[in-house]
Amino acid sequence: MTLGPMTPTGLTLERPGASADQGAYSGHIELQNVVPQFKWPDLSGNARFTRKWGYIQIGGILRKIAWVDTNPVPFNLSGTAIGWGVSVSSNLYFNEKKDTGKFQVVYGEGIENYMNDAPVDIGISNTPSNAISPIKGVRLPVLGIVSFLDHNWSDRFSTSAGFSMVNIENSNGQTANAFHQGYYALANLLYHPIKTVTIGGEFQFGRRVNFLDGFSFNDYRMQFSFRYDWSKGLEF
Repeated sequence: MTLGPMTPTGLTLERPGASADQGAYSGHIELQNVVPQFKWPDLSGNARFTRKWGYIQIGGILRKIAWVDTNPVPFNLSGTAIGWGVSVSSNLYFNEKKDTGKFQVVYGEGIENYMNDAPVDIGISNTPSNAISPIKGVRLPVLGIVSFLDHNWSDRFSTSAGFSMVNIENSNGQTANAFHQGYYALANLLYHPIKTVTIGGEFQFGRRVNFLDGFSFNDYRMQFSFRYDWSKGLEF
């Protein structure tokens, strides 16, 4: 398979933002003096290989996350972290475009702010040997995977089915019930009586796994929906 030249498709500056988990130290008065600081925008970019069989896209992000201790006595809890991430995604066409595979893998540290299910970018790590900074904020590594298949049974019927997962490498200062893994899967059958109308049913599955307390929970849902595209009028 020959990819050919890469086409740059975007280089952007994003509004910065991040969230942190105070973990086992939540509620301690020393942490009430710590405030976030964002002096620089996040930098992101991507490039895409496009061919008749689909495309492959590579993206990346780089960001600076900082926090300042406004009362650094007796402890100084200020710190910074460089968040980074890499994404590889693709749409691949099969069977004369009756089937479309959609795939993505994301890995990085301190980029949870850009993901739907991952809750926090920065966790607390214990550093008991440091008398001035006995705890510190650290980037949380995260892995995300998405794999879906869209299949057209005919001009009137179609199906989407797939699976996604997010996994966070928790820090040792987080509580046992901190979010660790999330799973999501679905399968549907959709009917298109005319081009502007979609009717269908969908089965959804979700799962959460905690960090250390052994808790996990599965959730199941059936969803029925009706969609009308007003922008296209009555197209048959």
